[in-house]
Amino acid sequence: MTDYNLNINGKLHVVTEVDDSTPLLWILRDTLGLVGTKYGCGIAMCGACTIHLDGTPIRSCTFPVSAVGGKKILTIEGLANKDGTLHALQQAWVASDVAQCGYCQAGQIMSAAALLDENPNPSDSDIDAAMEGNYCRCGTYNRIKAAIHTAAGSITRGESKL
Repeated sequence: MTDYNLNINGKLHVVTEVDDSTPLLWILRDTLGLVGTKYGCGIAMCGACTIHLDGTPIRSCTFPVSAVGGKKILTIEGLANKDGTLHALQQAWVASDVAQCGYCQAGQIMSAAALLDENPNPSDSDIDAAMEGNYCRCGTYNRIKAAIHTAAGSITRGESKL
Protein backbone atom coordinates (compact mmCIF):
# COMPACT_ATOMS: atom_id res chain seq x y z
CA MET A 1 0.00 0.00 0.00
CA THR A 2 1.31 3.39 -1.06
CA ASP A 3 0.37 7.05 -0.63
CA TYR A 4 0.04 9.20 -3.76
CA ASN A 5 0.02 12.94 -4.40
CA LEU A 6 -2.14 13.44 -7.48
CA ASN A 7 -2.56 16.69 -9.39
CA ILE A 8 -6.16 16.47 -10.56
CA ASN A 9 -7.87 19.39 -12.27
CA GLY A 10 -5.19 21.74 -10.94
CA LYS A 11 -5.57 20.69 -7.31
CA LEU A 12 -3.39 18.42 -5.21
CA HIS A 13 -5.14 15.35 -3.84
CA VAL A 14 -3.45 13.02 -1.37
CA VAL A 15 -4.68 9.44 -1.42
CA THR A 16 -3.36 7.08 1.21
CA GLU A 17 -2.81 3.36 1.47
CA VAL A 18 -3.67 2.56 -2.12
CA ASP A 19 -2.61 -0.62 -3.87
CA ASP A 20 -0.20 0.30 -6.68
CA SER A 21 -2.24 -1.62 -9.26
CA THR A 22 -5.51 0.17 -8.49
CA PRO A 23 -6.93 1.63 -11.71
CA LEU A 24 -6.98 5.42 -11.68
CA LEU A 25 -10.71 5.33 -12.44
CA TRP A 26 -11.47 3.89 -9.01
CA ILE A 27 -9.30 6.48 -7.27
CA LEU A 28 -11.20 9.24 -9.11
CA ARG A 29 -14.67 7.83 -8.52
CA ASP A 30 -14.56 5.93 -5.25
CA THR A 31 -11.85 7.71 -3.30
CA LEU A 32 -12.22 11.30 -4.52
CA GLY A 33 -15.88 11.39 -5.58
CA LEU A 34 -15.14 12.62 -9.10
CA VAL A 35 -17.88 10.57 -10.72
CA GLY A 36 -18.05 12.29 -14.11
CA THR A 37 -15.61 9.74 -15.50
CA LYS A 38 -17.59 6.57 -16.12
CA TYR A 39 -16.88 2.86 -15.93
CA GLY A 40 -17.90 1.21 -19.16
CA CYS A 41 -16.15 -1.97 -20.19
CA GLY A 42 -13.21 -2.28 -17.80
CA ILE A 43 -10.83 -3.27 -20.60
CA ALA A 44 -10.03 0.15 -22.15
CA MET A 45 -12.12 -0.46 -25.26
CA CYS A 46 -15.23 1.77 -24.98
CA GLY A 47 -13.80 5.18 -24.01
CA ALA A 48 -16.29 6.03 -21.23
CA CYS A 49 -13.39 6.37 -18.76
CA THR A 50 -11.26 8.70 -20.89
CA ILE A 51 -9.33 11.40 -19.03
CA HIS A 52 -6.18 13.38 -19.86
CA LEU A 53 -2.76 12.66 -18.44
CA ASP A 54 -0.50 15.61 -19.25
CA GLY A 55 -2.82 16.42 -22.15
CA THR A 56 -2.91 12.91 -23.61
CA PRO A 57 -6.18 10.98 -23.52
CA ILE A 58 -5.93 7.72 -21.59
CA ARG A 59 -8.36 5.05 -20.48
CA SER A 60 -8.44 5.29 -16.71
CA CYS A 61 -10.15 1.92 -16.15
CA THR A 62 -6.91 0.04 -16.81
CA PHE A 63 -4.32 2.71 -16.02
CA PRO A 64 -2.68 1.95 -12.64
CA VAL A 65 -2.32 4.80 -10.17
CA SER A 66 1.36 3.86 -9.81
CA ALA A 67 1.97 4.93 -13.44
CA VAL A 68 0.73 8.52 -12.95
CA GLY A 69 3.99 9.83 -11.48
CA GLY A 70 4.02 13.62 -11.34
CA LYS A 71 1.79 14.05 -14.38
CA LYS A 72 -1.29 16.27 -14.39
CA ILE A 73 -4.68 14.61 -14.54
CA LEU A 74 -7.65 16.34 -16.16
CA THR A 75 -11.16 14.94 -15.80
CA ILE A 76 -14.47 16.16 -17.18
CA GLU A 77 -15.01 18.03 -13.89
CA GLY A 78 -11.95 20.17 -14.63
CA LEU A 79 -12.61 20.87 -18.31
CA ALA A 80 -14.66 24.05 -17.88
CA ASN A 81 -12.84 27.37 -18.16
CA LYS A 82 -11.30 28.92 -15.04
CA ASP A 83 -14.11 31.50 -14.85
CA GLY A 84 -16.67 28.70 -14.64
CA THR A 85 -18.00 28.96 -18.19
CA LEU A 86 -18.31 25.71 -20.01
CA HIS A 87 -15.55 24.59 -22.35
CA ALA A 88 -16.31 25.18 -26.04
CA LEU A 89 -16.99 21.46 -26.47
CA GLN A 90 -19.39 21.35 -23.55
CA GLN A 91 -21.22 24.36 -25.00
CA ALA A 92 -21.35 22.72 -28.42
CA TRP A 93 -22.56 19.42 -26.93
CA VAL A 94 -25.51 21.23 -25.34
CA ALA A 95 -26.25 23.33 -28.44
CA SER A 96 -26.13 20.25 -30.68
CA ASP A 97 -28.24 18.18 -28.27
CA VAL A 98 -25.65 15.40 -28.47
CA ALA A 99 -26.46 13.38 -25.38
CA GLN A 100 -29.28 10.88 -25.21
CA CYS A 101 -28.52 8.61 -22.27
CA GLY A 102 -25.32 10.60 -21.65
CA TYR A 103 -23.29 7.74 -20.22
CA CYS A 104 -20.42 7.89 -22.72
CA GLN A 105 -20.40 11.65 -23.15
CA ALA A 106 -17.68 12.59 -20.64
CA GLY A 107 -15.28 10.23 -22.39
CA GLN A 108 -16.38 11.50 -25.80
CA ILE A 109 -15.80 15.11 -24.76
CA MET A 110 -12.40 14.35 -23.23
CA SER A 111 -11.24 12.62 -26.43
CA ALA A 112 -12.56 15.51 -28.52
CA ALA A 113 -10.81 18.06 -26.25
CA ALA A 114 -7.48 16.30 -26.79
CA LEU A 115 -8.10 16.37 -30.55
CA LEU A 116 -8.87 20.11 -30.59
CA ASP A 117 -5.88 20.85 -28.40
CA GLU A 118 -3.67 19.16 -31.01
CA ASN A 119 -5.66 20.13 -34.12
CA PRO A 120 -7.97 23.14 -33.71
CA ASN A 121 -9.47 22.72 -37.19
CA PRO A 122 -9.98 18.98 -37.73
CA SER A 123 -11.44 17.42 -40.85
CA ASP A 124 -14.11 14.73 -40.66
CA SER A 125 -11.43 12.07 -41.09
CA ASP A 126 -9.34 13.64 -38.29
CA ILE A 127 -12.38 13.47 -36.02
CA ASP A 128 -13.12 9.88 -37.02
CA ALA A 129 -9.53 8.87 -36.24
CA ALA A 130 -9.41 10.69 -32.90
CA MET A 131 -12.78 9.39 -31.75
CA GLU A 132 -12.20 5.79 -32.85
CA GLY A 133 -12.75 3.54 -29.87
CA ASN A 134 -15.17 5.91 -28.14
CA TYR A 135 -18.47 4.10 -28.36
CA CYS A 136 -21.95 5.54 -28.01
CA ARG A 137 -24.71 2.96 -27.66
CA CYS A 138 -27.27 5.63 -28.56
CA GLY A 139 -25.52 6.24 -31.89
CA THR A 140 -25.17 10.01 -31.68
CA TYR A 141 -22.02 10.00 -33.79
CA ASN A 142 -23.29 12.55 -36.33
CA ARG A 143 -24.19 14.99 -33.56
CA ILE A 144 -20.82 14.36 -31.87
CA LYS A 145 -19.01 15.22 -35.10
CA ALA A 146 -21.16 18.32 -35.61
CA ALA A 147 -20.47 19.47 -32.05
CA ILE A 148 -16.72 19.04 -32.53
CA HIS A 149 -16.86 21.15 -35.70
CA THR A 150 -18.93 23.78 -33.87
CA ALA A 151 -16.46 23.93 -30.98
CA ALA A 152 -13.52 24.10 -33.38
CA GLY A 153 -15.15 27.02 -35.17
CA SER A 154 -15.80 28.96 -31.97
CA ILE A 155 -12.24 28.36 -30.81
CA THR A 156 -10.85 29.47 -34.18
CA ARG A 157 -12.99 32.63 -34.07
CA GLY A 158 -11.75 33.35 -30.55
CA GLU A 159 -15.20 33.00 -29.01
CA SER A 160 -14.03 30.30 -26.64
CA LYS A 161 -10.78 28.65 -25.80
CA LEU A 162 -9.46 25.34 -24.61
